[in-house]
Amino acid sequence: MKTSRRQFIIYSAAGAATLSLNNLAQAQAMVAETDPQAAALGYKADASKVDKAKFPKFTADQNCANCALYQAAKGAPAGACSLFPGKQVAAKGWCSAHAKKAA
Repeated sequence: MKTSRRQFIIYSAAGAATLSLNNLAQAQAMVAETDPQAAALGYKADASKVDKAKFPKFTADQNCANCALYQAAKGAPAGACSLFPGKQVAAKGWCSAHAKKAA
């Protein structure tokens, strides 16, 4: 079977598109509390476990879901955060960079 240059270009473009869509479709990993950046920011996947002595500005109503840096649909259990590119944070999580979302 002889392949023409036109077929080669079409197959190459289709292959590249498939690979890029595959990368987008893969689920992002959750950020670990032991991740160096997460640890530096005091990230906890469960805001109820924040050390209130170490972070006195923490209040019980703060969590990732109501932070301006959190990027997910309302009610989603996890979503992207601009502080942790390529990873997701728990909606019930918290870190010291919390910035209340505008109403």
